[in-house]
Amino acid sequence: MQTTCDFLVIGSGVAGLTFALEAAAHGDVILVTKRARDESNTKYAQGGIAAVLAEGDTFEAHIRDTVVAGSGLNHDRAVEICVKEAPARIAQLRAIGARFDRAEGSSVAHQDPRDAELDLHLEGGHSARRIAHASDMTGREVERALLEAVAAQPRIRIFEEHMGIDLITLAKYGGPEVCVGAYVLDVSVGKVVTILARHTILASGGAGKVYLYTTNPDVATGDGLAMAFRAGAEIANMEFYQFHPTALYHPQAKTFLISEALRGEGAVLRRLDGTSFMKEHHALADLAPRDIVARAIDHEMKRSGAEHVLLDITDKKPAFVKDRFPGIYAECLRWGIDITVQPIPVVPAAHYQCGGVSTDLEGRTTIPGLWAIGEVSHTGLHGANRLASNSLLEGLVFAHRAAEALKKIDRSAPWPDVPEWDVGEAGTSDEAVVITQNWDELRRFMWNYVGIVRSQKRLRRAARRISVLQEEIGEYYWNYFVTRDFLELRNIATVAQLIVECASARRESRGLHYNIDYPELDPRGARDTVVKRGVPAHLRGR
Repeated sequence: MQTTCDFLVIGSGVAGLTFALEAAAHGDVILVTKRARDESNTKYAQGGIAAVLAEGDTFEAHIRDTVVAGSGLNHDRAVEICVKEAPARIAQLRAIGARFDRAEGSSVAHQDPRDAELDLHLEGGHSARRIAHASDMTGREVERALLEAVAAQPRIRIFEEHMGIDLITLAKYGGPEVCVGAYVLDVSVGKVVTILARHTILASGGAGKVYLYTTNPDVATGDGLAMAFRAGAEIANMEFYQFHPTALYHPQAKTFLISEALRGEGAVLRRLDGTSFMKEHHALADLAPRDIVARAIDHEMKRSGAEHVLLDITDKKPAFVKDRFPGIYAECLRWGIDITVQPIPVVPAAHYQCGGVSTDLEGRTTIPGLWAIGEVSHTGLHGANRLASNSLLEGLVFAHRAAEALKKIDRSAPWPDVPEWDVGEAGTSDEAVVITQNWDELRRFMWNYVGIVRSQKRLRRAARRISVLQEEIGEYYWNYFVTRDFLELRNIATVAQLIVECASARRESRGLHYNIDYPELDPRGARDTVVKRGVPAHLRGR
């Protein structure tokens, strides 16, 4: 089966939905998402969206906070664009019906809620209250508003239960290096669809599932990143994977994010004996940037042998906690923890991919016809460590900029003659255990060897294991029909390879990358780590 469109969007989070909504004014859009349309990292974002909206706050301050967190690797122009365009993107969301929490005194009955003054949170690394939020479920509200707006657009077709397999580039068939669409697995029937597009937009999110412990949902397997790498696109800074300092620790609970906003409202990290410890690690104590907090918790756990530390907000009145953090309160209570009277057991968990597919400031990748926006991309905004609540912002800003850049579509060229997906002599596998075994092994050694703290020896061990796993994955790929589970394994193995390659090339400690063999920051390391298929990872000046 073959179908065509002006824009093929892979991913249904904030970036993909925003782009689809705006691009539909200029062309036909097919949006593919491998599970339900509302299942993405966006849905689980708690904290909010950073923007200069309060009197007394400034763009310069938001820029400075972003660069300080990024440890000297931010691309200045990307930071400036995101910060200065943030208020307009918040206004755009409110215009389509996103409901952010309003400040006290702003809920006058006759007042248009889209014009009401917003209640703004403070989060770690920020020097002012600038986080627009919808209680502690901001992502869910943003996703709801965008999906409703997208549903009203007849030029957008959403293919649920469809997963990208590989990008289609004409270079594979003797033509120029240009992307013309993708092969996509229709999971519900097990058939592969060929979708040709004038422009293909990767908005597939991050890859937290490459690690054993992650705040990400099951869909976060780095699919777009792996597809882009296989197609020959340039990838950058994959050594910088952010570990959120505070995820709920409970033997039966799936890893659940405990928002940084709790610490912004006064929550304190404590050892199991009740003593606080963050002042011993950073001048900002509990409001230090995430990389520092995550390493501090990791240090305390290893020093004491404890399986977790405690996050304590019991000094606040119960009504304040329940009103400010209803989602976190309800989830913790479900596991027998009343956060108004008990500290929360927490551990770090893989959270956000700061590197990704290299793009310019409008989302273009190094392959013509291929664009990347949101967490899958590397714009240079985050540098070596993402500042809290700049993630949804990046997706909004660069989705808008990509849609603006693609207002004019050249439809004069005929559709290329591309072969249908060839299954060859592949058959049905009766060895699904191979996928499960390799999946578990990869995620576990990535956590142990390529986690919050690394060493050259651990990286070499991880590289050897990845190489063996990829041989097995390659053999499986050619012998059996592809499934979603297998494709996800194939993709996280590629992501693991890229993280290890980039981490091995950076001989210093900076931001989220901490190597005990090179514990100091090297001024010569203020360069991006770049890798491309067939080209080893190397540091390149900007």
